[in-house]
Amino acid sequence: MTPEIEMSEEIGFCPGVRRAIAMAKDVARQRGGIETLGPLVHNQPVLQKLARLGVRVVNCPDDITGGAVVISAHGVSPEQQAEIQQRHIDIIDTTCPIVHQAQLAARRLARAGFFIIIYGDANHPEVKGILGWANGKGIATLNKNAISHLEPPPPQLGILAQTTQIPDRFTEFVRQITEASLSRETKLRTVDTICRHIKKRQAATVKLATRSNLMLVIGSHHSANTARLLQLCSHITKTHLIETASQIESHWLAGKDHIGVTAGASTDAETIREVMMKLSAVS
Repeated sequence: MTPEIEMSEEIGFCPGVRRAIAMAKDVARQRGGIETLGPLVHNQPVLQKLARLGVRVVNCPDDITGGAVVISAHGVSPEQQAEIQQRHIDIIDTTCPIVHQAQLAARRLARAGFFIIIYGDANHPEVKGILGWANGKGIATLNKNAISHLEPPPPQLGILAQTTQIPDRFTEFVRQITEASLSRETKLRTVDTICRHIKKRQAATVKLATRSNLMLVIGSHHSANTARLLQLCSHITKTHLIETASQIESHWLAGKDHIGVTAGASTDAETIREVMMKLSAVS
């Protein structure tokens, strides 16, 4: 029996990624090439296509060779922006507007005297940038017990989230922090900084996974939002993460009557189309 292959209702570039890529392409055409500070997005096929247009990745300000640089959709800290400007290098800022809202929230809370806790991956560039906007007055963690190590305990805590986190897990984290802080008479303020587009993508993916006996998640192993989709699907049904159609194994499809396909927010339409074609050919 030929399986039904269904694509998620929310798929393809999110608005922030679409904006960043369009800006990088435009400036690359105008200048005959451009450098980006860190990968523009976490998706290798997309970066390879951008490289063919003259978009080159550098890892730190010291590596910038031209008179301009693109800041990625993940954003950077004010300190890093200032370092670039001091070198008289023009900045093309493609920071996702929703990430920038989280940056502003961190700055606002820090200036009001709150110690910032970001629910997220401390090593992710978005999270590092947001912490920079808190002027060093914060930490990033996925562990509720992290606040127990803060001495002295901050009298005011501001809680934010990495924009690609899972809403239910952020809610539970806030609940646990609240319970842990009750005895301290700590003032708490929470700002839901999770991207609304990510929320819709996650909800559509979960809905599709519940009626599928195989899910394929298209995206990079280094993509935070793709990792969240993989986590959500894996709790529901058999799931594989792939970056390209070439990674699909035909034996995955054996005995499956409904195959769902979703993708991270930085996975391009061409890659998704290739995956759908491959599934149709091998099923």
